[in-house]
Amino acid sequence: MTRKIELLAPGGDVEAIKAAVIAGANAVYCGLDTFNARNRASNLSFEDLSGILRLAHKYDCEVFLTLNVVILEQEIPAMVKLLNKLVNSGIDGIIVQDLGVFNLVKKHFPSLDIHASTQLTTHNEGQIEFLAKLGATRVNLSRELNLPEIKTLTALAHQHDVLTEVFVHGSLCIAFSGQCYSSSVSVGNSGNRGRCSQACRDEYEITAAGNRFPLNLKDNSAYFDLPQLVDAEVDSLKIEGRIKGAHYVYTVVDSWRKQVDKFVESGQLLEDDSNLHRVFNRDFTNSFLQGNLTKDMFIDNPRDHSVQHAVQKYNAISVVEIKEARKGLHAERNEIGEELAEKIKYLSIAKQPLAMAFSGSLDTPLCLTMTIGDNDKVHRLQTTSSLRVATKITLNAEAIEKRFKNFAINDFSVEAFDCSELDENLSLPYKELTELKNQAAFLLNNSVPIVPAVEVPALEKHPRITSKPSMSILIADEKDLPLCDLTESDIYFKLPESFKKGCNKYIDIFLRNPRLIPWFPAVLIGKDYLEAVRLLEQVRPAKIVSNNTGVAYKAFEMGIEWIAGPFLNTTNSYALLTLKEELNCAGAFISNEINRLQIRNITRPDNFKMLYSIYHPILMMTSRQCFFQQTVGCNKPAIEDGCMLKCTKATTITNVKGVSFAVDKQKGGYPSIYNHEQFLNFDIVNDLAGQFDEFFIDLTNIGAGSKAELDKAELVTQFERFLQGDEQAQQHLSEMVTVRTNAQYSQGL
Repeated sequence: MTRKIELLAPGGDVEAIKAAVIAGANAVYCGLDTFNARNRASNLSFEDLSGILRLAHKYDCEVFLTLNVVILEQEIPAMVKLLNKLVNSGIDGIIVQDLGVFNLVKKHFPSLDIHASTQLTTHNEGQIEFLAKLGATRVNLSRELNLPEIKTLTALAHQHDVLTEVFVHGSLCIAFSGQCYSSSVSVGNSGNRGRCSQACRDEYEITAAGNRFPLNLKDNSAYFDLPQLVDAEVDSLKIEGRIKGAHYVYTVVDSWRKQVDKFVESGQLLEDDSNLHRVFNRDFTNSFLQGNLTKDMFIDNPRDHSVQHAVQKYNAISVVEIKEARKGLHAERNEIGEELAEKIKYLSIAKQPLAMAFSGSLDTPLCLTMTIGDNDKVHRLQTTSSLRVATKITLNAEAIEKRFKNFAINDFSVEAFDCSELDENLSLPYKELTELKNQAAFLLNNSVPIVPAVEVPALEKHPRITSKPSMSILIADEKDLPLCDLTESDIYFKLPESFKKGCNKYIDIFLRNPRLIPWFPAVLIGKDYLEAVRLLEQVRPAKIVSNNTGVAYKAFEMGIEWIAGPFLNTTNSYALLTLKEELNCAGAFISNEINRLQIRNITRPDNFKMLYSIYHPILMMTSRQCFFQQTVGCNKPAIEDGCMLKCTKATTITNVKGVSFAVDKQKGGYPSIYNHEQFLNFDIVNDLAGQFDEFFIDLTNIGAGSKAELDKAELVTQFERFLQGDEQAQQHLSEMVTVRTNAQYSQGL
């Protein structure tokens, strides 16, 4: 086998990165103390990053930087400043979630390799094509995909010169990454900003199925699935764990390194995965990869399982035996820790000392000798022109030091600055000094030209399309079609996440009701994506709303007008610009996670609508797993094909604080959890009505749980009156929607 398989390791801090490098990782991913989705990791300073790049590259290990959060409008200048530094850093790639960053990189920083984060929820063919068009060089596929799905998407990605990576070890989220708002809703810490509070690991009141941690999955391990991943031609095997320590990283990477090397050399696998059980784990599952979604994926304990594994391994039953098993585990850990400490004790990321010596005499060039480290490397260079007698300005040590002292890139510390061999009362045109400085910078940058800093111009502000904001409504059932007669508003019809193959039910609905505008969900995998595309081809609607970039890409190819839905989570002007310029998007919902101050300076592209949802059920998470197995119980041992299409269960789970959440499963939908409150935001209409073309209300029953259904006709009437400025309508709506919140709008990101 000759194809390279990359082993990609996490690096939450400097010691963990050293551990990954010395254990044999081909690449590491790490984050700075800003713009990354692991704020609980120690993270790095930019100075740390420079040293890490030098260390890792010495061991032929690449470094990828995580910029994998949504970006706020006021953060764009800071992001541009950081990108200006990164283009000259030697970084091997950046990992990105925000669509606006794709726009900035493609236009202004094209030398940077850009990787699509798992937060982009990539799971269908259209999304691969969309990301390739945006300039992604690799895509981290959704953790929920099975091996045949991974193989199909990887083949397509390779046709577009895009690499794929797959998580093979570490924690699993029960929710689709990038589509989880549980932390944002419950405690105001958004997973889209790296502040996930892990509500899925929380304790709940004991469920009917007898579980206290009904959302807690085991950890992921594809240790014995390596042959199938190689067969799928996956390019990178990614280990999760940027909040884990160096001991964990070393142990896991070392185990995987040995497994990969064994398979490459012999086609055989190592059978012993015991080291993986000696560090933190919640027990292991490979069920997503195998497409076998059983109850066995869950574990009713979110804490470390390594002790239990040791107890089971040694068949410890008595108190004494259990104590001995624990003692043995700790001894094994200590042994690994000592091995690691010995291997990394001489690894350093300290800046390299740089000594600069200037020399010259009359009618000779000015010479610069740069010595790096302890005479490790010496560079000698000189000016084109010769030194001359000074007439006005003398070239002395002070003048040279002023020009040179702070020019060195981050990996060097100027520790000696010597002009003792430079004669006095001489001069040189300052442009020659500038050229000498540029040559020196080029050499210190590994003979790679320094990219000049880019100044990104301010975006032009365009007026809104409409004279005043209109209203739109969402329905999901034909029984709500009479609502169309009550209003001239746009009527969106919500499509399911799963379709019966070849069934024309929804095609017929749109053909019979041409006023309805198709609303596509965020997740469409495999045949469900293909059926969604078939609907587009058969109906050829004038306009759609899509929360899925794969469907959006197909609409763009077919010349169908489309609007980006709220689950694309757009938070800045450049994200809107990406959608407009790359996919001819006609408009976008602005994220419900951001507040007035974060919204008000967003600049719309030309001829582009801005929309906002003022009333909807608050989605907390959507999962490919089944929430009912661990709550009310289910007789089926595993999720079957028919579950998506037929199941309509609903229940609630209650946390230890006494707050209940609706667990909802619609026909054709993924299991989802909703907040107990509805989102109702009057404030934005009063604050920012002039900024929006359309305010949206969701009249589906999704997420209602056991709550009584409201009078939808009355809601339509009162919302229209409210948008026309009727204060009594606002009061009436407040009385109708008694369990409500706009906390996300108040707190923002």
